[in-house]
Amino acid sequence: MSAVLPPCPEPEEAVGEPELLHLGPFDDEPCLRADAARNRARLLDAAARLIAEHGAAGVTMDAVASAANVGKGTVFRRFGDRTGLLNALLDHSERNFQAAFLSGPPPLGPGAPPAERLRAFGVAMLRRTVDELDLQLAAEPGAERRYSVPPRRVHLGHLTMLLRQAVPDADAELLAHTLMGYLSPVLVHHLTRQCAMPPARLEAGWSELIDRVTSGTRVGEDVVGPALNGTSGDAPGQG
Repeated sequence: MSAVLPPCPEPEEAVGEPELLHLGPFDDEPCLRADAARNRARLLDAAARLIAEHGAAGVTMDAVASAANVGKGTVFRRFGDRTGLLNALLDHSERNFQAAFLSGPPPLGPGAPPAERLRAFGVAMLRRTVDELDLQLAAEPGAERRYSVPPRRVHLGHLTMLLRQAVPDADAELLAHTLMGYLSPVLVHHLTRQCAMPPARLEAGWSELIDRVTSGTRVGEDVVGPALNGTSGDAPGQG
């Protein structure tokens, strides 16, 4: 089972720096019995070998059970389902990523201006997604859970906090959802593998997007800043 989600903040509430969360269930902590911890490590090692040999598509509950020489029921009891197993594999990198943007050195961590932290967050997340793309795609939740899994809520809360600092008059919550769409593993897959777009172009596009969002840069005749605030600017030449 997944960890209990924190309460979702109301839109008008200030969002502070999110707390460190992780993908795995509560019993993934060091308090596991020694034999249970060894069994879990063996299952994860088997799943990692399958990914290395066959890609994420080769990771099924049956295949992991066979590779680890245990019954399939053991795999289901430990991880719940295939998504839970893949999430457990992602858990280590997710913890490191969260630690970096919550308490690491700037500009990704605290201590830099919010716009710089927004740029650093997106670039770091894009690089991580490119490195783990097959695994992230395989672990992508269905539509009913995609926006409520703990890691996404932490990422969204972090972006919302930075946007409220950088663009105080914007609807930070909706804008954060929009920015998260740019960082979606599904979109990264389409752009890098189906469109052969170099990851460096995605990173440059993210930085340009953040510059426009946080500075009210003109795009043609439209002013980005007022549009984000939900208000209409005067047409050129009108008082």
